[in-house]
Amino acid sequence: MKVLVLNAGSSSQKSCLYELTGDVLTQQPPPPLWEAHVDWTHRQGCAEIKVETSSSAVLKEEIQTDDRRTIIGHILETLWQGETKVIEQLSEIDVIGHRVVHGGRDYLTSTHITSDVKATIARLAVLAPTHNPANLEGIEAIENMLPSKPQIAVFDTAFHAHMPAAAATYPGPYEWFENGIQRYGFHGISHQYCTQRTAQILGKDATELKLIICHLGNGCSLSAVDQGRSIDTTMGFTPLDGLMMGSRSGAVDPGILIYLMRQEGYTPDQLNQLLNQQSGLKGISGLSADVRQVLDAIAAGNERAKLALDIYIHRLRSYIGAMLASLRGLDALVFTAGVGENAAVVRAAACEAFEFLGWQLDSAKNQRSPVDQDIATADSAVRIVIVHTQEDWAIAQECWRLTAKTTSR
Repeated sequence: MKVLVLNAGSSSQKSCLYELTGDVLTQQPPPPLWEAHVDWTHRQGCAEIKVETSSSAVLKEEIQTDDRRTIIGHILETLWQGETKVIEQLSEIDVIGHRVVHGGRDYLTSTHITSDVKATIARLAVLAPTHNPANLEGIEAIENMLPSKPQIAVFDTAFHAHMPAAAATYPGPYEWFENGIQRYGFHGISHQYCTQRTAQILGKDATELKLIICHLGNGCSLSAVDQGRSIDTTMGFTPLDGLMMGSRSGAVDPGILIYLMRQEGYTPDQLNQLLNQQSGLKGISGLSADVRQVLDAIAAGNERAKLALDIYIHRLRSYIGAMLASLRGLDALVFTAGVGENAAVVRAAACEAFEFLGWQLDSAKNQRSPVDQDIATADSAVRIVIVHTQEDWAIAQECWRLTAKTTSR
C-alpha cells in the first residue's frame, strides 16, 4: 500500500510517500520513498522547495507563489517526473492522509474525509485560523488530482479527547463548556507517537506506563499519559496556552489582555499578533524564536537572552510538576521535537529541578543527544528518553489502520 501524507503548517508544507507492508502498527518507522518540504517563511510570496528520495536524489527550487494548491500540484509532479521520480503515475497512490489541527468535539479519532468532514474542518477554522484552512486546501488540492482515492483526516486534538472533565473544563461559567470552550490540547499526533515509541524503547507495553511527554519545538506542549491515554496537557482551547514557546507567550494573566484593550486600545487582531508572533523567546530576548540563537547570545553575554531562557526553563519545570501531580507517579520523562531532541542544556536544566526525586541524567549521553534512547543513569528513579517524533509515520499508520478496518468488513 502506498500512502501519501500531507502535513500542512501555517507557512510550511511537508509531504511524504510511504510504501507499507505487513502490520505497520508494530514496525519501526522506515524512511519515506519520497519527501518534500515547502517553506514560505523567508521571503513573502516565495515558496522554497526541497524534494528528496530514499535513493538520495535531491531537487531544490524556488517558486514565486503563495498559493498552496498550486504548490501541492507542483511538488506531486516530482513523484512521477524528473530525477526524484519514485512512481510511474499518481494513481499508484492508494490513500492520502492529512494532519488536521483541530477536530473539536466532532472527531475524537481519525476519519475518512467526506463533504461533512470538510465542512466541519472549515467550521472549526475559527479555533485554528492559521492551520485548519491550510489543511483544507491540501484536501481539496488532492480531490482535484486524485478524485477517486480515499483521504483520511488525522486530528491533532484526538489524542487528548478523553481527558477527564476536571482537566478539560475551564473554571469560567459552565456555559463555556456547553458552548465548546474547553481544553482540547494539540500536538496529539506527536504525543501519541512518542507514547508508543517510548514503550518500544523501554521494552514495555504503553498500558503499563506513566509518561510525561515534552514536545518542545517552536510550539511547545506537555502531556501526562497514563496507560497510553492523555489525561492532561498544557495547550488548551487554542495552541497559545501553557508553556512559553518560540514566539508565543503561553499562559498569561487574562487581566493583562483586558488592561491592554482598555488602556492601550489594542484590538483583537493586535493582541493575536502580540501573543502569537511577538512573545515567547523572541519577545523576551528581542532576538529570535530559535533556542540555538538565544544560546549563542547568552554565550556572548546578552542578558535579555539569558532572561528568556531562564523564564523558559522556569515554566517548563513548573508544568512538568503539574503533569507529575496529575499522574501521581512517573515511569519516564520524554523529550521530543526540535528543542527537546537537540538542546542538551534544556533537558539538563529541566531535570535538575527534580534531582531530589532521584531523577538522574547521564551527562555524557545527554550531551550526545542520541535519537530514541534512554539517557538516564542506571540508578535514576525514572527513565529519561529522547524520541525523534515522526508525525508523518504516525499519520501513515492511521491510514493503514482505517483502510485495513474498512476492507475487513
